[in-house]
Amino acid sequence: MRNEGTLRVALAIAALLMSLSLVIWRQSRAFALLGELDEMRSRRAATESEKSRLMSQIQALESRSRITAVAGALWRMRVPESHEEFVILMDPGQPEVRPRVRPRMMRAGLLDGVANLARERD
Repeated sequence: MRNEGTLRVALAIAALLMSLSLVIWRQSRAFALLGELDEMRSRRAATESEKSRLMSQIQALESRSRITAVAGALWRMRVPESHEEFVILMDPGQPEVRPRVRPRMMRAGLLDGVANLARERD
């Protein structure tokens, strides 16, 4: 009888130790996963920060003031003044639109090519 009681106590202690080992293993695994989750969250925050930085850089590079400055520096382009007109040529399949060119602009040599095109159409 004594052996049966001792065996039961030994089995109970073994079962308790196994269940505690399982709990410790599960908690250590959970802590490892939480560490990975924190790392992924910090990477995501860094990525979103980089994305917002790049978006603001794109907006700055696409701004009208920057494009005007770069076009003026590289190609000597400028924004037309209020008294100047510009012509956008249409595709051949679209209805004909006669460009209106002011003589003062033609004398200045600003629209010689457009003036030649207008003369050819006449």
